[in-house]
Amino acid sequence: MDKGVFVSAFSNGDVFVGETLGTAALILLGGGVCAAVTLKKSKALNAGWLAITFGWGFAVLIAAYMSAPKSGAHLNPAVTIALAVKSGEWSQVPLYLGSQLLGAIIGAVLVWATYLGQFQANQEPTLGIFSTGPEVRNPVQNVLTEVIGTFVLCFAILTIGTNNGLSQSGTGTLMVAFTVVGIGLSLGGPTGYAINPARDLGPRIAHSLLPIPNKGGSDWSYAWVPVVGPIIGGLLAGGLYNAMF
Repeated sequence: MDKGVFVSAFSNGDVFVGETLGTAALILLGGGVCAAVTLKKSKALNAGWLAITFGWGFAVLIAAYMSAPKSGAHLNPAVTIALAVKSGEWSQVPLYLGSQLLGAIIGAVLVWATYLGQFQANQEPTLGIFSTGPEVRNPVQNVLTEVIGTFVLCFAILTIGTNNGLSQSGTGTLMVAFTVVGIGLSLGGPTGYAINPARDLGPRIAHSLLPIPNKGGSDWSYAWVPVVGPIIGGLLAGGLYNAMF
């Protein structure tokens, strides 16, 4: 398989459509589970961390299958960057990243629309439904956590891609979804495992703009961490892959 296939095999129009719709679906379902377990008057209130981690895993699975034929289902700037480091092909990277951010904003707005009644009755800050935050606020530690989690995700994607059987059968996408669940269960406790700059930044922008009662602040002082950490993780994963294979 051509090393550049993951970045350059799709037209610009297909990349825009695939990444925008796919990332919107990712955030709708992933943010949706966060809303479901957090908002009062939700039937899933207090369902807990297992519901969140599996909800995000299923979100990745569904969004990836939806968008793979159009764009290769990156759905994550860190994944796009890791694949670009692997292939050396960067020409479509800005398009991927812009489409992912747009899709993430759209998905967050759809979460708000889906739970509109619950948001209208809200009495508590809601940023945790949209974006991540640390349990112990230490920028160096928080960035390192995001680097490690994203590295695991991106390196798994790169190595799964070397197995032609998994790629051809579509089982590779299922393995990536399981990887996301595993990262959430094992590494998600410190920061909420953004492991995706668009997943965190897009919904944070939406949270800042949406008319949600008592929503609290959008914590912009922390917003750089779930962007920088995953980008570093993606760069490291792509570099190590090239060094090993």
